[in-house]
Amino acid sequence: MKKRILALLCACMLVFSMVTACGNNSDSTETKESNQKAADHVADLIDAIYVQKRTDDTDKQCEEAKKAWDALTDEQKKLVSGENADPDYFGRDTGDASKDDPLNADDIGENELLVVSFGTSFNDSRVSDIGGVEKALQKANPDWSVRRAFTAQIIINHIQARDGEKIDNMDQALERAVANKVKNLVVQPTHLMHGAEYDELIEAVERYEDKFESVKIAEPLLGEVGSDGNVINDDKEAAAKAVTAEAVKTAKYDSLEAAEKDGVAFVFMGHGTSHTAKVTYTQMQTQMKKLGYQNVFIGTVEGEPEETSCDAVIDKVKEAGYKKVILRPLMVVAGDHAHNDMAGDDDDSWKNMFKASKAFDSVDTQIAGLGGIKDIQSIYVAHTAAVVKNTKKTTEAKQDSLTQLEDGTYQADFKTDSGMFHVNEANKGKGTLIVKDGKMTIHVSLVSKKIVNLYNGTAKDAQKDGATLLNPTTDTVKYEDGTKEEVYGFDIPVPALDKKFDIALVGEKGSWYDHKVSVSNPEKIEENE
Repeated sequence: MKKRILALLCACMLVFSMVTACGNNSDSTETKESNQKAADHVADLIDAIYVQKRTDDTDKQCEEAKKAWDALTDEQKKLVSGENADPDYFGRDTGDASKDDPLNADDIGENELLVVSFGTSFNDSRVSDIGGVEKALQKANPDWSVRRAFTAQIIINHIQARDGEKIDNMDQALERAVANKVKNLVVQPTHLMHGAEYDELIEAVERYEDKFESVKIAEPLLGEVGSDGNVINDDKEAAAKAVTAEAVKTAKYDSLEAAEKDGVAFVFMGHGTSHTAKVTYTQMQTQMKKLGYQNVFIGTVEGEPEETSCDAVIDKVKEAGYKKVILRPLMVVAGDHAHNDMAGDDDDSWKNMFKASKAFDSVDTQIAGLGGIKDIQSIYVAHTAAVVKNTKKTTEAKQDSLTQLEDGTYQADFKTDSGMFHVNEANKGKGTLIVKDGKMTIHVSLVSKKIVNLYNGTAKDAQKDGATLLNPTTDTVKYEDGTKEEVYGFDIPVPALDKKFDIALVGEKGSWYDHKVSVSNPEKIEENE
């Protein structure tokens, strides 16, 4: 009897435990699903602002994404995963954003120096690298108001959502300048070269060019690109010396030669690009060799050009016999590429690829951007100084032009809004301005004979009965290589200096097109010239 009762009790306990277990499993499944749903919602919100175009909803979306992230538990935050979303979007500590100045204040004044960067969401690097350049430029130009713009909306959104810091994109910065009635605008890019981002910057500025009395764009860090990998310039030499000296100092060597004797190779990792400007990286390697820096190598994350890929650089360093490697970014900021692609823990980071080759005794990294180096900042200051000086000359010329130019012959800049309609390259953007009896006419030689007539006005008016067309002259231009060519030239009436006016053109096929042109910077040609 006792055995029967004991067996019955055991059976009851087993059933109870099974029911309880089923209930726990059900609760556990529901909890997991609930956690994942909350995490997926945040991932969707992050992906929505991980875009390169700002919209009217961007501010609201950034706020919603941060609010939803803050509402997650620590376990839920680990589950965030989307097309571009991950826990690091909000969770990674990149420094104190409150130390950064977004430089988006109004009360700009007549003269603005707009410093344009790609941008970085790494707060410490933004302060030291981009902020370092901006502060150096402000110190060197006390009469100009320095303002900031980033070209990467993805980064702007990231900073705004995570840290509540708002940074202007190009259109916002230029609209701010217009609203503040800025007269003279100088744009200093912090970009490395004349690449795709620099081209986009030019296009953005050109859309606002007629809103200012003068607009000048300074050179990027490494100056003109050049035709091939052997073309170098003063900017590349100065940059090569600056980054190498800083790397040697950080590595605690007395000199580059001392590091070389110790078997150390320095590898500077740039971004890389498919743009034709990618030859710049080859030129930087040429520059290092010309300086006698045998243990300095240039690489790129994108592996463009090919000889700068990680595998190619590993082979070069290995063949040269160096046993110690120090990696450092060849980038203005030490952001995501420096922390992840160069020094990250993944197998495909440069640090781990160099280690995996088993050809080196040590592989170390220096996570620091170019913008924090004083001598690099000096290059930007010099580039800005060159255009600020030119701006002053332009302003003086405009002031002179407020009173009528005296009769005579001048050389002047002739600018158009088209890559097809412009002054022949032999004349370097200039035409001959004739001033007589208070009227101005500029003669310009074009690139060919394909434009057969011009009209001083719009294409619509050019096609009306009785419209007086400008007929061409046949000009002979001489190029730098000594060759000559016959092209069409035109005498174009100029209503005013430094103001855009309408010119329509018709080609050999009979189609009319509208264009805007302007004439500026007249310099009198003396008779003995």
